[in-house]
Amino acid sequence: MSEQTHEQRLRELLLERYGRIDQSTFRHRLRFYLKRAGWVGVVTGAYLVKRVFDIVSAAILAVLLIPVFLAVAIAIRLEDPGPVFFKQTRVGRWGSLFTMWKFRSMYTDAEKRKKELMAHNEMQGGVIFKMKNDPRVTKVGRIIRKTSIDELPQLWNVIKGDMSLVGPRPPVPQEVDQYSLSDRRRLEVIPGITCIWQISGRSDIPFDQQVELDAQYIQSQSFWSDIKILLKTVPALLFGTGAY
Repeated sequence: MSEQTHEQRLRELLLERYGRIDQSTFRHRLRFYLKRAGWVGVVTGAYLVKRVFDIVSAAILAVLLIPVFLAVAIAIRLEDPGPVFFKQTRVGRWGSLFTMWKFRSMYTDAEKRKKELMAHNEMQGGVIFKMKNDPRVTKVGRIIRKTSIDELPQLWNVIKGDMSLVGPRPPVPQEVDQYSLSDRRRLEVIPGITCIWQISGRSDIPFDQQVELDAQYIQSQSFWSDIKILLKTVPALLFGTGAY
């Protein structure tokens, strides 16, 4: 047998032994691909349902609340001349950056004064800065913060797709820099206007517990759980528990 014939025969043997897929292997692979396709379909479908609900609900709320927007804007300008809205860079899903909008609830020099007040941070854990009697907050600001009216401009962020109605609150980049590996679980989903810890005590809840509640939401989130959180948000805003 020539060397060329020998190489050809060897190639045929290798292809015969390793190149074919028996029925058992084919069934296993087919089952795997079908399961993966089913899982992708469920996740994609859930995302689309949530997204459509967000867009429709946010658009309707934005139209209905136009009188509130106008009244708040006038009140802010009358007390402290300056911009009506406050914009800030926040961290979204997978670390993407976006501009989040709020009604301005502080004096225009608030960011400059923050460094002087860092020693008075009342948020346990130290990652988020919170003060119950923050001197930078205006009189109008205290009212709209207590009722979370200052968050209403984020309906625009929801319509754009930066945020959802329900999801972990979006952090600022400086907070993310201080996150531990487990804290970064909060960045696995689209951030929201309201979340599970906002209906459970809001700022009275220590940061590490906020992370745990957000992690629970991420693991068990569903369309119906979002509806429940939205319904519980209304009484939480009316009573203003933990808001400052």
